[in-house]
Amino acid sequence: MLALVTRPRDDAESTAEALRRRGYEVLVEPMMAVIAQDAALGDLTGTQGFLVTSANGARALAQATARRDLPVWAVGDSSARTARDLGFAQVESADGDVDALARLVKAATDPRAGELLHAAGTELAGDLSGLLAQAGYRVKRAALYRTEAVTAFSERALRALASGAVGIALFYSPRTAKIFTGLAEATKIHTGLKATLALALSGQVAKNLETLPWAEILVAPKPTQEHLLRTLDRDAFPSD
Repeated sequence: MLALVTRPRDDAESTAEALRRRGYEVLVEPMMAVIAQDAALGDLTGTQGFLVTSANGARALAQATARRDLPVWAVGDSSARTARDLGFAQVESADGDVDALARLVKAATDPRAGELLHAAGTELAGDLSGLLAQAGYRVKRAALYRTEAVTAFSERALRALASGAVGIALFYSPRTAKIFTGLAEATKIHTGLKATLALALSGQVAKNLETLPWAEILVAPKPTQEHLLRTLDRDAFPSD
């Protein structure tokens, strides 16, 4: 069965490898490109730690500063693993979404201990700064990367989607789902999607897919790759 992975290319390989181990043929078809901004964080005096809401944020943070001693609070396991791989010594994962990250930070830190720096993109999903400001935190957002939406499917993906050859399609962000939906509507591949199972990392991701005639949309119970793949496994091998 062919699985379509819509994540940016740097993030897609871990997903692709997990799917290959399950016996799927994989087509990586990123819906957006990630472009680092030319930014340096400079003096971090008074900063008690970093907030990371994506693996892309962790990569951009590593390029923007040589500091690896400050703690990192990451939204999920993928972003936490990326931060550790890049040399950050103290990394904690919220294993969830922006709300879960805010709860982790409030449980682990004191707002009086200093400013928090959010390594982010130019577009945000959720209001992490607002959630923490309510508890007295000062959060500085550093826009360290931007994303550009693709404007067309590749020829291979277009043929596979239109013909119904894609068995499953995986979506990890609301923006990725929105871009895909726009391209699907523009290319009129609706008939082919009736054979495709869509896997969404969260309810908001699923919401941006609802206008397309999928065979079914499944939503991970928690917004992590582990839970998304468990959802796939349960659908492929349902219990009696």
